[in-house]
Amino acid sequence: MIELAEMIAQLRGELTAAMAAAEDSEDDALHFELGPVQLEAEFAVQRSGTAEGRIRFWVVEAGASGQQTHSTTHRVTLSLEPRVRGSDQRPWVSGDQTARER
Repeated sequence: MIELAEMIAQLRGELTAAMAAAEDSEDDALHFELGPVQLEAEFAVQRSGTAEGRIRFWVVEAGASGQQTHSTTHRVTLSLEPRVRGSDQRPWVSGDQTARER
């Protein structure tokens, strides 16, 4: 399992790479303006028994098996609106298709 924040950080990295690919392919006629990004994930909410009483959100990996101890699994959909830092512009993305991409 990974933390929800790490999953979003990995998505940000992928989108940043797609933006760089769009900048590097100025000769390509087709680019895409990135609209809303929807993520759907199952996650486990886990509360620690320490004095801090911290709650953590863990994303359940696809095909994960086994039982979560002291946690409850939920499904959540996040809608993210990517913007270019310092402006209200939507990013432009491009790039080659990768394996298993739909």
